[in-house]
Amino acid sequence: MISGLIERYRARLPVTPATPIVTLGEGGTPLVRADRLAARAGLKEGSLYLKCEGANPTGSFKDRGMTLAISKALEDKAKGVLCASTGNTAASAAAYAARAGLPCVVFLPKGAVAAGKLAQSLMYGAKILEVRGNFDEALKTALDTARSSGFTVVNSSNPWRIEGQKTGAFEIIEQLGGAPDFQFMPVGNAGNITAYWRGYSESGPVRPRMMGFQATGAAPLVLGRPVLNPKTIATAIRIGNPVSRDAALKAREESNGLIGKVSDAEILAAYRLLASLEGVFCEPSSAAGVAGLLKLRRQGFPLPGRSVCILTGHGLKDPDTPMKFHYKRKVVSPGKKIRL
Repeated sequence: MISGLIERYRARLPVTPATPIVTLGEGGTPLVRADRLAARAGLKEGSLYLKCEGANPTGSFKDRGMTLAISKALEDKAKGVLCASTGNTAASAAAYAARAGLPCVVFLPKGAVAAGKLAQSLMYGAKILEVRGNFDEALKTALDTARSSGFTVVNSSNPWRIEGQKTGAFEIIEQLGGAPDFQFMPVGNAGNITAYWRGYSESGPVRPRMMGFQATGAAPLVLGRPVLNPKTIATAIRIGNPVSRDAALKAREESNGLIGKVSDAEILAAYRLLASLEGVFCEPSSAAGVAGLLKLRRQGFPLPGRSVCILTGHGLKDPDTPMKFHYKRKVVSPGKKIRL
């Protein structure tokens, strides 16, 4: 029998005996010690860890919140669920809706969703509506549709999503034997940094400094204003007007953290380092937090104690980006002596 994070953390989540649990066995993702990356950053051995959320059933952290959002939608007898997405939310919503037997509609910014994520939404049977515009315009369209359709919105504006995602903090505390000193992570719609801070805040007085990073071309929280036409290769954080803006800024202030920005070049450099140094393949947006850590270290920022980087999605979500790099490849004939 599949057991997911709702059963594991039932006492700490807003569920009742009447809540039908929709699970694919999410949660329990690895926390990988990253000593080679730590050395590259000038950090001590045993001080840097990677929380690999790509190990969730649909390959991203979205499953943490989706198991609870879909369970609650089923409890509330929703006609179906819908969302706007840059890809990961759509894939997760479609999978969990299929598991629950609910119709799912996803609004995607046309031409701006990575191939792996689109393939998932198609296979899980979601109805796909491509919006001529960016994520923020897709979200407005989704919210307008929800008001007249009787479908439940499962974007991070759905409070159950944040409740489910906070379990990532519970796991890190269990895996480390206590909260880290710093947590680095990507920031797009800002629900995840909000959720982790809630999880740490519910777990005791010792909490990490929350270090969130946006892409330079999609950094509304850094600029202090919406970005009308966000641009970045990191499609999952290509968002110009985050829904959870206020809660994310509150997490930053309460934790004495920061929300900064990193360039696409810095994101891609971190993305490649994670794979080549640690054997961890994440999607480009997942590397934004690592890029931020490396940038701060280059600037001489001290990181005493332990740091955790949240890698939000698996690299196979975006199979096209690796092919843009130059790799040395050679065709050889069988039986011919090969010099290595």
